[in-house]
Amino acid sequence: MPVPAALVLHDHADALAAAVARRITEIAGASIAARGVFRLALAGGETPRRCYEQLRSLSLDWTRTQIFFGDERCLPQGDVQRNDVMARTALLQHIDIPAANIHPIAAELGADIAATEYAAHFTLHAPLDLVLLGLGEDGHTASLFPANPATEFDAAVVPVFDAPKPPPQRVSLGMTTLMAARQRLFLVSGSGKRNALAQIFSGEALPAARVGVAEWHIDRDAMPQQI
Repeated sequence: MPVPAALVLHDHADALAAAVARRITEIAGASIAARGVFRLALAGGETPRRCYEQLRSLSLDWTRTQIFFGDERCLPQGDVQRNDVMARTALLQHIDIPAANIHPIAAELGADIAATEYAAHFTLHAPLDLVLLGLGEDGHTASLFPANPATEFDAAVVPVFDAPKPPPQRVSLGMTTLMAARQRLFLVSGSGKRNALAQIFSGEALPAARVGVAEWHIDRDAMPQQI
């Protein structure tokens, strides 16, 4: 795998979530002190959800935090499968953050239109200070799947078609945007991720391995046994 900024092993998913929540507040404080703002891209998934539930009780200047999304499913607004709905339920509705600081992806408009609109908006705020990332069992991250053309696009935000898991249309921050973020942090838990991690550790260029130097927070269930 690419040389990590850090590889931290946690006993279980709840310990991982709590530790990453604390780490986010550290990065936020440093970003606000240096630049007056903290630009954070949220990830979807169960492990990030647990992290967000921990994060809402920690000290962070939400008035100086700008929230973005690493990817979104092309589903109607309010659909429970959308990442922005999960983020609101787990975190955003529980904190004192101005509505203007939250930047959802209008994925209900379809992948092409939503990607174009989000790219125009996002470039006004780039680069991200921190992007949170998950790892799929196939090695994808955000909605950048192995062998999918979107993984090779240079745009800041990319439309994704024919995703191997539903829904087939998605919108994702592009590889160049993920690589340009000041910091990247992976949250990886569960035995279903072992094979993908083993491939990454052995040097396979899966999408998650291509985003650049990152902190990897991994629980024991996900850690390949040969490591």
